[in-house]
Parts: sequence; structure tokens; C-alpha cells
Amino acid sequence: MAIPSWNLSGDWFDVCKCNIPCPCIFAQTPSYGECEGVLAYHIKKGLYGEISLDGLNVLVVSYFKGNIWSGNTKANIAVFFDERANGQQRDALNMIFTGKAGGFMAEFAKLIGEVRGVEFAPIKFEVAEDLAYWSAEILGKVIAKGEALTGPMTPPGKRVQTFNPPGSEVGPGTIATWGTAVIDEVNLPEFR
Repeated sequence: MAIPSWNLSGDWFDVCKCNIPCPCIFAQTPSYGECEGVLAYHIKKGLYGEISLDGLNVLVVSYFKGNIWSGNTKANIAVFFDERANGQQRDALNMIFTGKAGGFMAEFAKLIGEVRGVEFAPIKFEVAEDLAYWSAEILGKVIAKGEALTGPMTPPGKRVQTFNPPGSEVGPGTIATWGTAVIDEVNLPEFR
């Protein structure tokens, strides 16, 4: 059976404890030698074959030591898919985000060591239209918030951004807006 083609576009962010700029997005070793992060995805427009994935969210909790991009280490993860997804959408999200559907996510999936859990949960996702802040939350389990970097030389309404970062969790052609982690809390005792 042929795997349907897929295409997703939307918002993505991660929050971690690294210094700014986060070395991982430049395919380097994390600031403190290990990374504990939250990756949050909001699908504005998405198709898996004929199945619409518009408006759904995915949240990944990740932990690894060393440079994930060097091929010498792998991440342990827990994955949360949007509970609003119906059966077909759940299957589609699982196929895409585990890399089984091919494309960039298949390459990204090679960085995964152990999957320590897959759940369907209510995921609250928010990104300000002007990219001033972003947040994702699963009540009682995960909360991640960031605020855009600004300073005396940042023009009003502009953001500090990097184009085509070599360690992006969403593939080539990415525009990353830089911010600081305001909250990065994970309450998953079984995860670590």
C-alpha cells in the first residue's frame, strides 16, 4: 500500500535551557552538554493524502546529551498529539511525526532513540501575530513559553531572525525568530 503524500505549514517553536542563541539550531552541542526541550507545532494548513490536518497541534518533549546532529547521540522523546484529531487524523499525524510518511520528518526521526510515550491530549498553542511571544501547554504536564528578543537597536515591530538554520526541527527553508524561555516546565515523572 502506497503512503500518501503530505504537506504541512504552520508555526513551530522550541523552548529549552540553552544560552541564546541555542547551539542546537546551529547543529552544535547544547550549552550545558545536554538538552531538555519542548518542541511545539501548530498546523495551519496540512494534508496527508486527502486528510485535512488544519488547526491541529503536536507537542514533543525531548532529552539528549551531546550534539544530536553529529550522529553520536539520540533523543528520548514523549509525543503528544492533539486530542481533537479524529481516527484518520491521528493515524496521519503519527505517520508524519514518526517519519514513516517520508520527507524531512523521516530524516528528523533518525535522531530519536527511545519513544517514552505517545498520548492524545488537549494542547493549548498560542503565537502572537507580531511574534512577540509564543506558548504551548498541556494542563498539569507541560508548559513552555517564550518571548521575542528585543533591545535598543531592534526596530519597532521587527524580530531577531535566522534564515535557513542548519539544525532546524522543521527542515530546510526555515525562518527562526529568536526569543528567551520564560517558562519551561515538564511534569512527566516517567519520562526521564
